[in-house]
Amino acid sequence: FKMSGILRDFKKHTSKSILQKIQNEPESRRDWLLQIMREAAIKNSKVQAYQLWRNDNHPIVLYSTEVIHQKINYIHNNPVVAGIVENSEDYLYSSARNYAGLESLLEIDSF
Repeated sequence: FKMSGILRDFKKHTSKSILQKIQNEPESRRDWLLQIMREAAIKNSKVQAYQLWRNDNHPIVLYSTEVIHQKINYIHNNPVVAGIVENSEDYLYSSARNYAGLESLLEIDSF
């Protein structure tokens, strides 16, 4: 198996599934989400109507504990950078809560 094929299939499946859920189930942010996905599709000639995932893939080898922690911190900081929360552990759907010793909606295996 080639990783690029696995990732392509994963993106295709999940984008179709998520789009279907947004369109068919009660979702308070439906119009906003669809607008964002439409705008992303307009920027990409390969996409017809909606785009959820970016086209590029930049795999990173996680060769040390330090690099793993660096990537985890990057992911945890995304809601902060997006202006959703002030502190990463305030985002309910983030494992940052686990790392901060707070009650969390997610279960993680730490190393």
